[in-house]
Amino acid sequence: MKGDKGGPYKLEVRGLSKRYQIPVIEALNLGIRPGEFVCLLGPNGCGKTTFLRILAGLEQPDTGEILIDGEAVDLAVSSQHRIGVVFQEPRLLPWRTALSNIVLCLAPLGIRGREARERALHYLSLVGLRGFEGYYPSRLSGGMQQRVSIARALAVEPDVLLMDEPFSALDPESRQILQDEVVKIWRATGKTIIFVTHSLEEATYIGTRIVLFSARPARIRGSWELDGSSDRVALREELGQLLAQEVRQQQALMAQT
Repeated sequence: MKGDKGGPYKLEVRGLSKRYQIPVIEALNLGIRPGEFVCLLGPNGCGKTTFLRILAGLEQPDTGEILIDGEAVDLAVSSQHRIGVVFQEPRLLPWRTALSNIVLCLAPLGIRGREARERALHYLSLVGLRGFEGYYPSRLSGGMQQRVSIARALAVEPDVLLMDEPFSALDPESRQILQDEVVKIWRATGKTIIFVTHSLEEATYIGTRIVLFSARPARIRGSWELDGSSDRVALREELGQLLAQEVRQQQALMAQT
């Protein structure tokens, strides 16, 4: 197991806590370096999606701060730093084409007209959908719709890209294809990516680092670096045992509530 290396961090979370009726995240600290592809693992209901929603500005933490490039920001209102989000479902507007779904999200940034169209076409090409810009979502497969949502998130040229189990609803073949595609996109863009998954195989296949969340309230259980020399089979076995422990702990907590 390896902990976070020293900064400078692209994104740093300090003392983050969130509770609803019960604590969901508690005093969580995490540093992510520029260009990392970090996969978050943890038992169902431990707070991974809540964590991403806080980073995206869709939820506000009770305590703690978030820094991007060393600068503390309020992600709900900041115009200096952008966060791209890819959800579990594509969330495309059915009455808009693939191109216009992307162009729409650029208008709040002041990008319109020819510039918006050219940027949208660029990112559609990056995800392998050039030629499909005029298609409506109903004419696209589930995997193609998710490619559009990835292009839309990239089009705002975010500082950090958040991906919340984006391939969970796809069939195994489509999932494998998109795993390969997102790695290619990451290599092409150098984006810092935080990717939530429940799959050990997926995490060890696409990630450069794996962060394991504990049972609720979420804390960092451990962090593992991955490179070309990593024994991914052994790592999956180690992580599987630790994840099983946290799942049992989470189930025990849920039985008490």
